[in-house]
Amino acid sequence: MLGTVEAPVLMVGTVPDVVERGLREGRLVCPGCRGVLRPWGHARPRALRGRTGPLRLRPRRSRCTSCAGTHVLLEELMLLRRADAVEVVGTALTAAAAGAGHRRVAVQVGRAAGTVRGWLRRFAARAEGIRGWFTGLAAALDPRLGVLAPAGSVLAEAVAAVGAAARAASLRLGPRPPWAFAARASGGRLLSPGSINTSCPWAGP
Repeated sequence: MLGTVEAPVLMVGTVPDVVERGLREGRLVCPGCRGVLRPWGHARPRALRGRTGPLRLRPRRSRCTSCAGTHVLLEELMLLRRADAVEVVGTALTAAAAGAGHRRVAVQVGRAAGTVRGWLRRFAARAEGIRGWFTGLAAALDPRLGVLAPAGSVLAEAVAAVGAAARAASLRLGPRPPWAFAARASGGRLLSPGSINTSCPWAGP
């Protein structure tokens, strides 16, 4: 796991120059009070395990000009307190939804069986809430979306709901990797304790 996050976080895109420009031009807003965020140094460096090897990241920090709160800007390829990229976790969840056991999934993604078992248990424990949140988000993004078909388990239905919301977002807002979408739409809290973030950045007008 990654260490404790020093400040509340805001999920952003994966192109540093675009994020930096948005921050300096005042186009990023505080998730607490909707004030304007401005640059405020950097958070500590972090190591992230991607599909093809390790990644070294140093997230930007920001400070709100209204409430003075500080926020760490995490790229949407990350999940809070997880050392693996969201695409790795998402691949594991997709395989489990298709019926694979945790040991088989661990071999597929190249991670320890205990690590994968922990991901699946955490996701399964929150699957009903995740299913409901992403189903609602999919309907908000695509009002013509019908009822999602049963998938055989709550975990599989939660994964299907993530996929449906990601497809709806791609059709409406442009292509985006499905699990990066899930990280951003959940505020990075897809596998975190408690409830996921209910202020999705794409759910507004």
